[in-house]
Amino acid sequence: MNSTTSIQRIIKLIQKDLLLEWRQKYSVYGLLLYLCSAIFAINVLQERPEPEVWNTLFWIILLFVSVNAVAKSFLQEHKNRNIYYYTVHHPKEIIISKLIYNVVLMILMSLVSFFLFAVLLGDPVINFGKFLMMVMLGGLSLSLLFTLLSAISSKAGGNSALIAILGFPLVVPQLILLADLSKPLFLTLLVVGWWKFFTVLLALDILVILLSVILFPFMWKE
Repeated sequence: MNSTTSIQRIIKLIQKDLLLEWRQKYSVYGLLLYLCSAIFAINVLQERPEPEVWNTLFWIILLFVSVNAVAKSFLQEHKNRNIYYYTVHHPKEIIISKLIYNVVLMILMSLVSFFLFAVLLGDPVINFGKFLMMVMLGGLSLSLLFTLLSAISSKAGGNSALIAILGFPLVVPQLILLADLSKPLFLTLLVVGWWKFFTVLLALDILVILLSVILFPFMWKE
């Protein structure tokens, strides 16, 4: 597989996903409406939540955003289109393009979520720089995981319920780690070993990428 040609094909696939997203703008608008509605409802119920509650609510909302934004990535592909991809693309090109597109989408949605939370519920974050890194890393982590789960589900009959079944035992530890890493950033105390756990989460993301690239070609043959 020629690397230059492969990169060009990956870019074409990403452009295709962007075009589809642009034609189906209602899906992005629906995500934004969901975000605004959920955060506004929290604001009505509890105008200025405590920092720990704020942190927990933020990651829960981000989880549901990722499910709606990323989990459909493979499930929305038509069977005939997949057959066409099989004849002109290497499976690694397809999974890499999906991973890149979903990562960019989720990082943007994560930043929008943080902005809306800060505007409507206040901004109790003390260490703004590190929390912004956590927001982007959280969007990255969730998008990678749900892209892989979407690929597995699409090759197992296209049952979206499979994403929830497979995702629950995987996403809960990830959410706990994200919430625990974010918690000290609402305090003025110096936390020893913060960067070590941050690196662990980053290493897990790299592992998910490797698993996706290695396993997807085998699933694609089925």
